[in-house]
This record gives sequence, structure tokens and C-alpha cells, in this order.
Amino acid sequence: MDAKHTHSEEWAEVTPDAARRLVTAAVAAFAERGYHATTTRDIAGRAGMSPAALYIHYRTKEELLYRISSVGHRLALDILRRERDCDGTPAERLARAVRAFVRWHAEHHTTARVVQYELGALGEEHHAEIIGLRRDTDAAVRAIVEDGVATGEFDVPDVRGTTLAVLSLCIDVARWFNAEGKRTPDEVGELYADLVLRMVGHTG
Repeated sequence: MDAKHTHSEEWAEVTPDAARRLVTAAVAAFAERGYHATTTRDIAGRAGMSPAALYIHYRTKEELLYRISSVGHRLALDILRRERDCDGTPAERLARAVRAFVRWHAEHHTTARVVQYELGALGEEHHAEIIGLRRDTDAAVRAIVEDGVATGEFDVPDVRGTTLAVLSLCIDVARWFNAEGKRTPDEVGELYADLVLRMVGHTG
């Protein structure tokens, strides 16, 4: 999938076009400089707009970060919920969930770094909402692991701790993935799916 197509698909729900351009510019700026070191002038300049134009769509820099974080978390959560609710054995569902979740974090690694590691810059209300989405993300993976324990496919003494470890492993891909590196997002997804099945003591 080419970068332009991936980029447009990622922010498809953000409208109008000017608001989408500001989001993509903010992602690049936050990833490069960090949220606190980035100014609204930096963002507007990257989007080819004036600082005044930015405020038509986003009242504050924090609101822009919230929009990015909300879209990113919901996209990632949808991936896990879809695999949680699909047919198949717990092992098949967990492997598919990990492949898809890791692939998203690799393909959208710049966005994912902002989404996952700038959480502390959100205001109290927005932070609480995103934490709720993160709890839902944890619950989606935990449900699959619990199913595997119930059927005897998985040997997991600590379901909550293992779920946290699985998610941490997958999310960290955004920190180190390099599009110019040796592994593709699909290859990393396959590797991590195998690692996670080993983590849960898959007996199949």
C-alpha cells in the first residue's frame, strides 16, 4: 500500500479537506519536535495555511492533538474488536488480532507514536476519554485470551498481566519501525503473532 493511500485512508473521517491537512501536518510536527515544542504556526506552515486559518477548525493545539489521538485510538480499537468478534478458535483470533494491530502500528508508525506517547499533553476531559478507549482496547484483547484459557488452548496464569504485555509489545512497534528497514509491516505482524502465541502458551 503506498504512503499516500494509507495516509488518506487513515484520516478519511476528518473533514473538510483543510481540517485533514492540519491533522496530517500536526502529526508530522508532533512526531518530529514533540507536542510541547511545536507551535500552531509550525502546524499551519506545514499545512500551507495561515495560523488564523488553523483556528477556524481547531480552537487550540490541544484540541488538534485530541482529534489525532481519538481517531488513532478508535481505528486501533476497531481492529481488535473486529478480530475478537470473528469466528475461529481463540488462537486464530488472537493471531489475527496481533497481525492486524501490529501492521497498523507499523504502517502508521508516525501517527501511532503521537497517539501513544503524547497522551500526557491532553487536557483532563480529553485524557479521561482516551483512557476509556485504552481500557476498551485492553478488554478486547483480554477477552480473546480469556476464551483461550477457558478452552484450554492457552496456559496463562495472569490474564491481565499477559494482556498488558501483549499490547505493550505490539504498540512499541510504532517507536522503532522504519519503513526503509528490512521487515515489512506484514512480516513484523507475522513475527509478533507467533511471539504472542508463545507468550500465552498456545498448545495447538
